[in-house]
Amino acid sequence: MRSLKRGKSTSVSIENITPHGIWLFVLDKEYFLAYEEYPYFKEQPLGSIQNVQLLHGYHLYWPDLDVDLEVDVLEHPDQYPLRSKAVPVARERAKEYRPAKVIKRR
Repeated sequence: MRSLKRGKSTSVSIENITPHGIWLFVLDKEYFLAYEEYPYFKEQPLGSIQNVQLLHGYHLYWPDLDVDLEVDVLEHPDQYPLRSKAVPVARERAKEYRPAKVIKRR
């Protein structure tokens, strides 16, 4: 068995992280994961997004985020109409925040 030469690509990598989503390179194909469709990646630390593993040749796993995706979902999104309605914690907390009521003393 031969190891890959240095500089050769692995089976999965994060190519770019933009304000609108992430570019993912998997098995010689590139995919864009928009934050609108994959909200669990928004506002996450770069290291957590970049820590992705390809398991069994079809299962993407981000252990730091506890996110699982199958490559087929990226390849054929029309066959998977259900989307996450998850809201990043920071945005969820911001909606819940209400300033304290100020009571004027006489």
